Amino acid sequence: MPEGVDDSPANARFASIAKKVKMGKRTEKALKEKAAASTSQEASEDDVNKVPEPYTCTGHFDPDFTELCRRAGLAPSEIPTVVIRAKRPGTPPPPDPKAKDPNPPEEAVDVAEEEPKPKTYVTKERFAYFKPCIQVEMENEDKPATVTEVYIRGWKIDDMMVGIFKTCFPTIEKLHTINFWNTGLTDKTLRDLAAIFPQCPNLKNIVIEGNPIPEEPWACIMGEDSLIINLSLRHNDITDRGASGISSALSTVTTCNKNLISLNLSHNKITDVGAEAIAKGLRMNRILLCLSLASNRITDKGAMKFGELLSRFPLTHEEVVERRKLLRDKGSPDRGSGKSPPPSRRAESKDRPGSVRSGSHLDKGDKKRDKSSKKKDNKKDKDDGKGGTKKADTWKKGAKAVMAASLIAETVTKTTKGKKTTSSKDKKGGAMPESESPDMVEAINPLLESVESIEGQLWIPGNRSIISLNLSRNEIGEAGLKSILLAVQYQITLANLAPNPALKGLMRLSLGRNPIRADSEAYQKIQDLMLTRDPFYKAQAKSPDGDTQSLAG
Repeated sequence: MPEGVDDSPANARFASIAKKVKMGKRTEKALKEKAAASTSQEASEDDVNKVPEPYTCTGHFDPDFTELCRRAGLAPSEIPTVVIRAKRPGTPPPPDPKAKDPNPPEEAVDVAEEEPKPKTYVTKERFAYFKPCIQVEMENEDKPATVTEVYIRGWKIDDMMVGIFKTCFPTIEKLHTINFWNTGLTDKTLRDLAAIFPQCPNLKNIVIEGNPIPEEPWACIMGEDSLIINLSLRHNDITDRGASGISSALSTVTTCNKNLISLNLSHNKITDVGAEAIAKGLRMNRILLCLSLASNRITDKGAMKFGELLSRFPLTHEEVVERRKLLRDKGSPDRGSGKSPPPSRRAESKDRPGSVRSGSHLDKGDKKRDKSSKKKDNKKDKDDGKGGTKKADTWKKGAKAVMAASLIAETVTKTTKGKKTTSSKDKKGGAMPESESPDMVEAINPLLESVESIEGQLWIPGNRSIISLNLSRNEIGEAGLKSILLAVQYQITLANLAPNPALKGLMRLSLGRNPIRADSEAYQKIQDLMLTRDPFYKAQAKSPDGDTQSLAG
């Protein structure tokens, strides 16, 4: 046994007790750690099962979009950034040669080291240019709630991103333009986006370009509840199948899109079949003002269909039947409104036939009718003195509304905000006339126009609401030009015989870069006629000396 070690029984007993105490502390510590682990596991399970509270958007696009992406599970590095769209700097005004330079040039000093950095570009980190971002334009960059335009370029919009847009887009009050280019849209994502557009209160311009979709569901953007005014669908590989759907969305015999005034279908794959379908969709549409079918595959056959559309065309059997219904309802307002005719008055006496009435009953009836007629006449005179409260015909309202594209855009913007004009009373208590405001856009039903019977068919004037038509860069030849020339001549003749301020007819027609001969007589006549149709054209005046002077501004 080594020296200095006490091997007494007391020491041995003390060592065993210390060992037991030490083991007890270890056991207690292990139990505490086990309890803490089980508690944290239960808390994590509760966090997984707990449904997070829905996020309420504030109308500030940048923070709303970032928060929704974070809640969708995107890492901070994967969330697209929201940046202000770069603008081209304006052209500085030319220097005034007469003005004196307040700062005369000083002597040249070598300040190469202090030369300021150029402001024409911005440097970024490597590959930062290819990172997805959302470009926005604002009315006031200091106010995040004034986002007016949203641009997305070159990255795929999937179902998750569409769900985020569905939450935040309707809350942006001033949003009026959405522009998607090459975003890999599918049939489902496009339909989901189309369902979002009507929820945006001021959305008027939609640009979806470079997004070919095999199903071609483009008509879903142009539904009857759509408030879109300008729609551009360039470079989407739209074929005759998509053009047929767009035709039905423009108008049928009984329906019509009442808001779209500009449609751009250039740089697609539309042939004569699709052109004929679009011309059919414009037979009953008197709202669309501008149509572009440039850079497609339209030949003389398709051009002839547009020539027929712009001049005059016979009504089909379905259109004739609908015309008769409209005329019947117009002649009998009770039928059109679904009201039943008033019941006939029977005699009070059962013995007397219904057609025979007593003299006293006739006298009373005549007196009542005289009183009621006098009251109506007095009321009519009062109404006439108030400034006229008669409701104008809805078709006339539509004619006034189509007079200019800017007026239509302004009117639709006002009507979508829910503003109504009501008659007010002045301080003296007299009724004030209703405030003058642009009429609500109403479709002009061409079936109610005057018809002409030719060989057993009813012919009506063609579409004169289109003021701009672009058919350039197609395959239109001499036969198609002659058909369009006849249509332009017909519109000019009809405008001179029966002028209509709401239906001016074509004012701009583009036919360049078609396989047309340089000496084409039809093309030259079209150019000469359209020159006079240009609203900015001013005829040349002759000076007293006989020389021609141009008055073009």
